[in-house]
Amino acid sequence: MLFLQETCLVIYKTTKDKIEALLAQYKSVSKGNEKLLKEIAIAEIPEMVYNSNAIENSTLTLEDTAKILAGDELKRKVNTREVFEAKNLAAITMDLLDRPKQKLTTKWILEMHKKLLTNIDNNIAGRFRTGKEWVRVGNHLGANPRFVNSLMEELVTTYNQSKDEYFLDKIARFHAEFETIHPFVDGNGRLGRILINQQLMKLELPPIIIQNKSKHTEYYPLFSRYPVNMNFDGFTSLFALLLQEALHKRITMLTAKRIVPLSLWATQNDVKPNVAANKAKRQTIPAFRLQEKWMIDEGYK
Repeated sequence: MLFLQETCLVIYKTTKDKIEALLAQYKSVSKGNEKLLKEIAIAEIPEMVYNSNAIENSTLTLEDTAKILAGDELKRKVNTREVFEAKNLAAITMDLLDRPKQKLTTKWILEMHKKLLTNIDNNIAGRFRTGKEWVRVGNHLGANPRFVNSLMEELVTTYNQSKDEYFLDKIARFHAEFETIHPFVDGNGRLGRILINQQLMKLELPPIIIQNKSKHTEYYPLFSRYPVNMNFDGFTSLFALLLQEALHKRITMLTAKRIVPLSLWATQNDVKPNVAANKAKRQTIPAFRLQEKWMIDEGYK
């Protein structure tokens, strides 16, 4: 048992060291490229919005989402609620990009929730659950409505006052607690993912995109485990991988002569496609997703 614990610690330190090296490289190439970095983040908004809404079972495709956000008309009829979900989430994301130093407060969280649910359900927009407003997600029951407000105040205060905890652990713990409390009648998942990126961007780090395609294998299972064992390590590991991907994307876009699909790179370098894909998922190569396709610097060796 001791061997396993020591192994996990070594692996975790290795990941931290890798992230620190990537952060140093990112900060180096970022100097003088702040406007371009913001453009990269703006270009990501349709993917970010699509994935976050799809995790909540929206029927909009990535193409639908991009068209809606561009002001174009869809060729098929879609639920009006889903259109507002896309527009509102995009507006909040843009607001984050314009104010990356926004301080985390319960007041701000409520303001963002109001924006998120405007024209969707104005009766519950911008307020925590109260009275008999219980919520259930699968077999998980959110916190007692009587205590939601105080639980959220405590959560935000603890996050802001924590100085020694590793930044990804802080964000992971916050996300696990936030979704366990489930403070709102609706919009908890989408706002919870917005808060992850608010916390990252306040640290001058790029936002991450939690992927809808792998939600049943990489994301959802973490929520069922946390309330019974209070272990948020899985969230830390997931966020670490996604942050590495976001950093690899920006470093590559700022430095690569040509960016190509990972499958083409694999062929050119005599690497089996499935091996390349596994390396990309583990972030042992500097690959990143663009419109749901893995990409890489053509010149990477």
